[in-house]
Amino acid sequence: MTDRQASSLYQINTRVWLTERSRTLGKQATLDDIPDADLDRLAELGFDWLWLLSVWQTGPAAQAISRSNPRWGREFAETLPDLKNEDIAGSGFAIQSYTVHRDLGGDAALARLRQRLQERGLKLMLDFVPNHMAPDHPWVDQHPEYFVPGSETDLAHAPQNYCRMQTKNGQLVLAYGRDPYFDGWPDTLQLNYGNPALQQAMIGELERIAGQCDGVRCDMAMLVLPEIFERTWSIPAQSFWPWAMQRVREKTPGFCFMAEVYWDMEWTLQQQGFDYTYDKRLYDRLRARHTRPVREHLHAELAYQNKSARFLENHDEPRAAATFPPEVHEAAAVITFLSPGLRFFHQGQFQGHRKRISPHLVRAPEEPIDQRLAQFYDRLLAVLRDPAVRNGCWQLLECNPAWDGNWTSDSFVAYSWTGKKDDEKRLVAVNYSDHQSQCYVAIPWGALAGQMWHLRDRMGTAHFKRSCDDLAARGLYLDMSAWAFHIFEVCTAGA
Repeated sequence: MTDRQASSLYQINTRVWLTERSRTLGKQATLDDIPDADLDRLAELGFDWLWLLSVWQTGPAAQAISRSNPRWGREFAETLPDLKNEDIAGSGFAIQSYTVHRDLGGDAALARLRQRLQERGLKLMLDFVPNHMAPDHPWVDQHPEYFVPGSETDLAHAPQNYCRMQTKNGQLVLAYGRDPYFDGWPDTLQLNYGNPALQQAMIGELERIAGQCDGVRCDMAMLVLPEIFERTWSIPAQSFWPWAMQRVREKTPGFCFMAEVYWDMEWTLQQQGFDYTYDKRLYDRLRARHTRPVREHLHAELAYQNKSARFLENHDEPRAAATFPPEVHEAAAVITFLSPGLRFFHQGQFQGHRKRISPHLVRAPEEPIDQRLAQFYDRLLAVLRDPAVRNGCWQLLECNPAWDGNWTSDSFVAYSWTGKKDDEKRLVAVNYSDHQSQCYVAIPWGALAGQMWHLRDRMGTAHFKRSCDDLAARGLYLDMSAWAFHIFEVCTAGA
């Protein structure tokens, strides 16, 4: 069981948010123009963290590449049929400087916004991109040794991974930033973690960032692990994350690190000091709609689960409303966000938006609100504000066959949350399948002889009364339709 507080994070595309605000104001909006009412609303909904995507300074070099890349252009036009050049600002991950973009109001505007967030009990998360920089970052001229070099042979044989740069030190062949399984990102240059001076410089960047926020989301954090870096570039490297985090936390105790991570390296990065790691495995299993792998994933050690960031969409993934049919979406959300760990939501998710917005763009298309989904998330967020599921103990529950030969019990995922008060007992059950299913859910709270338990569904109208003795002996019998779910408040009569 776990009693670590389950926090909630809301990710916002800052540039898109301010573009929408600019239309309302009739002038270019900055971080100072974010209304207090919007921040109040985030606090009222129960969020602990606001992740502002793409606040750092980007430059003309990456922007020009974004605007001229034909493959990216086709993607942008699919998102925005009325696409204009000014909609393409360049990727927020092609960073020219870790200073707040001048168009957003600069560092001073961020400091004022952070103060407003703190007044509402909200923490601020920003981006850290360890793997690469924009091609017009000052280090290209000042410290070309900070980047992975290439040769004319590399450029000739793999032009998708190398480029020729004109610098103050003359022409250089440098590598694009990349993931080893894909071609390079042509609007970035690869940092060389085999150079100890580069590692020191990146720790310096982290220390400055830590003075401006409460945590960072580290983009593709596994790429700078020594084994990954050497396999990609044939350059030996020393470990970066443990001593980088140690240095930052010496100056800023409690600073939070969240890793975007794949390839089953989540536990590795948690062991190196990350507070949270993306749980892409749970997302993929829910998307595949196979119940047993979902349930098996939730058998993982709670030390691991407590540090898992659970999501149904983010800026890299397709929209949940476009990926999951409505009834599957709701069932997957109940499983995801009532599990332990960080509950990670994305701008537009509650409204059922269906178009993913590239981080190169600063404008989103207008989309209708899915009223059914919006009402579902209103109810779900109310449940997540419940002290029992924020501060209580979580436990995966066994689902047993309702009768001999009934295999449908395998379609259930069920667990409990138990708070500190007698009335803080919650039972979550989901039939994550496309057919009617039955089971007995084992109850974790023991018998109160002669009393009755009342079970009231927080998300629906179901209300059961059951004998405590019977529930203790056999469990709670459930007969549920495809993709159905219950979130029960459980109390004894008179509680």
